[in-house]
Amino acid sequence: MVKRIVALLLGALALHGTSLPAAAEANGDGKAAAKPRQIILISFDGALDNRLWQRSRDFARRSNIDFTYFLSCATLIPRERAADYKAPGMKAGRSNIGFAPTVEDVATRLDHIWAARNEGHEIANHTCGHFDGKEWSREEWLTEFKTFDRVMRDAWKDNGLADQEPEGWSDFVRNDISGFRAPYLSAPDSLFAAQKAHGYRFDASTVTDAPLPPKEKKGLYRFGLPLIPEGPSDRKIIAMDYNLFIRHSAGIDHPSKAADFTERSYKAFRAAFDAQYHGDRVPLQIGLHFVEMNGGAYWAAMERLAADVCHLPDVACVTYSKALALMADDRRRLAQSGQRQDAIEATGSLTP
Repeated sequence: MVKRIVALLLGALALHGTSLPAAAEANGDGKAAAKPRQIILISFDGALDNRLWQRSRDFARRSNIDFTYFLSCATLIPRERAADYKAPGMKAGRSNIGFAPTVEDVATRLDHIWAARNEGHEIANHTCGHFDGKEWSREEWLTEFKTFDRVMRDAWKDNGLADQEPEGWSDFVRNDISGFRAPYLSAPDSLFAAQKAHGYRFDASTVTDAPLPPKEKKGLYRFGLPLIPEGPSDRKIIAMDYNLFIRHSAGIDHPSKAADFTERSYKAFRAAFDAQYHGDRVPLQIGLHFVEMNGGAYWAAMERLAADVCHLPDVACVTYSKALALMADDRRRLAQSGQRQDAIEATGSLTP
């Protein structure tokens, strides 16, 4: 199954414009040296606001980019049915992010999820109630994963929309959702054990000191959001909108300063991209939420970056699953061409 999925992904990537031969630069002996593609992974946590679903999908169509949406499944449960959800160690009906306001709101979101999937985007798990699971056991994480699967699988039926469920929805939930990001980036060892047991292929919950390729351990590929230089003194910060929001305005919304915060964030994102694009080409990750903090400054900075770079030669702005397929392909190609070990290592230890 995995080999079939990877083959389909590589075929889709060829149609999506990311199958160009990797760039070459001169070696010390004057011979051309192939480089891996520059991968950019832009993702959203939560995926609640239907207006931002539409905005992100519309932008993606213009900008040669596929997003990963880390979905919180409480957004598929209307408030009137809140008691249907019970997180480990919590009372039924509790969620840190609330629930959907109405069935109509859920129906719109389900349409966006299915349309996004068909457009080449990826849907991944961000739990249901957005609780901090740092104290959860392996079994408690597995309980939350199973709840996510059930809510996703039965979302149309449970909301009285069974006659609108697309053909293939159950197969999508069962086979296509293969990754996870923990709320608050809280990732105990019990989480990784549960992910492996549940059959997930990648995790995106950790933080790394700089852009690094994912690490594979027992079949699970671990991506870490990188620390990148930002601001006048180039102090490092997690490449995520919430962290920028806290640094720029102490978590207090200042829409009047949106232009300044956009410019500052864009410069940080672009410098991080340029360092990799003209360097070893380690994948670059940027995380956002479905919230327009500081007047939408961080969405605007992301959109400006993607519009500027996703059309560049040898750049692939793709989902996490597609990135794994691309990196594996680059690794094989570089190894066959006899490239330097450091160039190969930039693609990670990836074998689908």
